[in-house]
Amino acid sequence: MSIPAATLMTALRSGHSTSPRLTWYGPDSERVELSGRVLDNWVAKTSNLLQDELDAEPGMAVRLDLPAHWKSFVWALAAWQLGMEVVLDGTSADLLVTDTPDDGAGAGFDAVVAVPLAALAMRWPGELPSGVVDYAAEVRSHGDVFMAHNEPEAGNPAVRGSAVHHHGSLLDGFAASHEAGVRLLVRASDGLEAGLAASLGAWKEDGSVVLVHPDLEVTEHLLENERVSRS
Repeated sequence: MSIPAATLMTALRSGHSTSPRLTWYGPDSERVELSGRVLDNWVAKTSNLLQDELDAEPGMAVRLDLPAHWKSFVWALAAWQLGMEVVLDGTSADLLVTDTPDDGAGAGFDAVVAVPLAALAMRWPGELPSGVVDYAAEVRSHGDVFMAHNEPEAGNPAVRGSAVHHHGSLLDGFAASHEAGVRLLVRASDGLEAGLAASLGAWKEDGSVVLVHPDLEVTEHLLENERVSRS
């Protein structure tokens, strides 16, 4: 059985695959634009890292200790495609993905992954605690196509945040409702859970997302330049 997240990734890489699907505005004039094909490539590599290097499988949980950021969205999509539960409320999980690793970060987790948020980071800037996986250094070596080793279950939890949503209802229960083809402004200051729900709803309707860092002003020029949909 194909779960909604896997169906969504198929749509993103096949329909209008060169069109922007996720555009990130970050500090220091950082702008990252991912087409459907490029977004799928990042998600596939991350899913393969999870499955092949971290022994992740459907039903396992990964805690995303990350702000709303394009790499956080990649991690969530990768975990969902694999059939995992994305934990956003700080409760226990099998794996930890964080941008703030420290010597005690691994307590209670099977593995810890450090994610540097700078767009061009090729590795973690500095030394990491023993055993922590450097996402930037490892992800590029993994395959561009994801093939699940185990069949995901639609009845397994997909999101644990302000509420619990299962894989079968990820796009109908967790995702926000938007009009078809929307070019959606998402403010990172609203938090990761809200950002993921909004973005899933846009992608479900064949739309795209403009994600803006909390420190950046959303100007009229930005809205017009990115052709953000107006209500």
